[in-house]
Amino acid sequence: MLEYNETNRITVELHRLPNSVGLPLPSYATQASAGIDLVAAIDKSVSLKPGDRLLVPTGIALSVPDEFEAQIRPRSGLAIKHGITTLNSPGTIDSDYRGEIFVILINHGTEPFRLERGMRIAQLVVAPVVRIAWRECDVLEKTKRGKGGLGSTGVLSL
Repeated sequence: MLEYNETNRITVELHRLPNSVGLPLPSYATQASAGIDLVAAIDKSVSLKPGDRLLVPTGIALSVPDEFEAQIRPRSGLAIKHGITTLNSPGTIDSDYRGEIFVILINHGTEPFRLERGMRIAQLVVAPVVRIAWRECDVLEKTKRGKGGLGSTGVLSL
């Protein structure tokens, strides 16, 4: 059941797994942050070489309310400073998933990157999900753009 508290926040149940002992719970960095920082729940440091990707545990499992999803997004600081980002971004955590949350990191940089236990590696954003109902038709409504694809609005020309 969807529950809002006095500050207009939804309640998301969190289960801390054994590999997260001693790590902080995910939290907002500032009062206006949209994303909650997720940390690496790894046993020891790992070197991520350029081009390598790694499935990183976070040590938590969630119960996201129906009609919502949790999205895994990159951290801009890791991206600009080290070329570290998330694959499958944004990654979707469906409301019926109850397993550990993992983050797929990739090193697009030119140097190896040392991933440490407790390091902030990604952000989690909870967002509403809008379900669609298909309505087949023979003709779509015409627009000025029409069938114009890549570059058709003058931003990119091939």
